[in-house]
Amino acid sequence: MRRREFLSIVGGAATGLPFAARSQPSMLPIIGVLNSGKAQLRPDQFDGLHAGLKEAGFVAGTNVTVEYLGADDRYERLQGLAEEFVRRPVAVIAAVGGPVVAMAAKAVTSTIPIVFSAVSDPVKSGLVASLNLPGGNVTGSGGFVIELDAKRLELLMEFSPNLRVIGALVNSNRPDVEAQEQDMLKAATTAGRELVVLRTGDVKAIEQAFATFAERKISALLVGADGFFNNHRSLIIALSARHAIATAYAFREFVTEGGLFSYGPSLTEAYWLAGLYIGRILKGEKPATLPILRPTKFELAINLKTATALGLKVPPTLIARVDEVIE
Repeated sequence: MRRREFLSIVGGAATGLPFAARSQPSMLPIIGVLNSGKAQLRPDQFDGLHAGLKEAGFVAGTNVTVEYLGADDRYERLQGLAEEFVRRPVAVIAAVGGPVVAMAAKAVTSTIPIVFSAVSDPVKSGLVASLNLPGGNVTGSGGFVIELDAKRLELLMEFSPNLRVIGALVNSNRPDVEAQEQDMLKAATTAGRELVVLRTGDVKAIEQAFATFAERKISALLVGADGFFNNHRSLIIALSARHAIATAYAFREFVTEGGLFSYGPSLTEAYWLAGLYIGRILKGEKPATLPILRPTKFELAINLKTATALGLKVPPTLIARVDEVIE
C-alpha cells in the first residue's frame, strides 16, 4: 500500500471472529488511526506502525482495514473524531501525536482498545494504572522523551559552553506542559543558565517565538519533546537556520532533515511497537494485561554540515559518544 493511500471502510470490527473469517473482505477489522496533526501519517509513523502490524500478521487491505482521521493541530476536535471511530465502530484506536490524543480517545470509550505511541509517563497522565499492568482499555509504547529534556539541555551547553541565556519551546496544548516547563527551568537553574521558555500551540505561534528569540539575540534553543513539533519539524528547522540558532531536538528525524543534533529514542521503533500490540489485540489479547513497552535504546545524532553552517565545532566529548553522524 502506498503511504498516501487512504482506505475506505469495508466492514465493521470483528475481532471476536476466527482469523480465517476476518480475512474475508466484508469482515475485515478496522484500525482507526487518530492523529493530532494531519490524517496522513509522517513516514516515521506510517512505516513503523505498518511494519509492526505486518510482523504481527496483519497487512492493510488484506486482512485488516486502516482508517485515518486527523485534527490538524486543533486539539478541541480530537474528542469528536474519536467519537466518530466509536460510532463506526473500529476494533482498535491507534492514538498518534502525543498523550492528548490517547486521553481524548479514552474519554469517549472504555471498551474499544486504545494503543498509544511514544507517550512519556502514561501513569502520571492518568492513561494507565501502572506500567506493568495498565488495566482498562489503554496500552502502548512509552516514549520517555520529555524526561530527557534536561539531558538535551546539557548536550546543548557542550556545543555552546559560554552561553548564559538559552531558549526553549513547549507545546501549550500538552496536558503536562507545566511539569515539562518546570523540569526544563530546574535543569537550567542547576546548570547556572537562564532559560527563556515560550509556549506555542500553532504555526503562527512558532514563527512568533523565533522572532522573539531573534530579538533577544538567543542563539541556542531546546525544542521540547512533543508530537506537535514533530509535525512541524521542517518549519522549525528552517527557522533555526534562518536565525542561526543552534537547536537541540528529541528525535533523529530532525537531524536528517537539517537540524543540529538530537538525543532520544527512535520514533519508528515506537510506532513499530504499537503496531505489534495492535496485532496482538486483534488476535484476542487484552490491553489491560499488556505492559507498557519501553524504548530499547537512546541515540545521539549530529549533523556536521549544520554545525559548520552555524560556526560550531563539535566537541570531542560529543564525537566520542555520537551514535550517528549526518554529513
